[in-house]
Amino acid sequence: MRTQPDSLAAATIEECVDDIDDFIATLDQYPEPVIALALRVHLSALLRTLVEQRVCAREDVRHFVMELEQEALGVGEE
Repeated sequence: MRTQPDSLAAATIEECVDDIDDFIATLDQYPEPVIALALRVHLSALLRTLVEQRVCAREDVRHFVMELEQEALGVGEE
């Protein structure tokens, strides 16, 4: 995936996560599994677009999804 200076990327990611958190808080009428599935659909489309637009390679997406799985399942944490 395209990179930018670490400090800018960190600030941008933190701000984006905060904005997404704020938005998700407005979805309190939906059960968490519904929100998770909707986010999955959206993330899938976003990642597919990144590959199609050649922002990143398929291997980058595979690596990202594997890391996401490990984080979601707490693999390696004790």
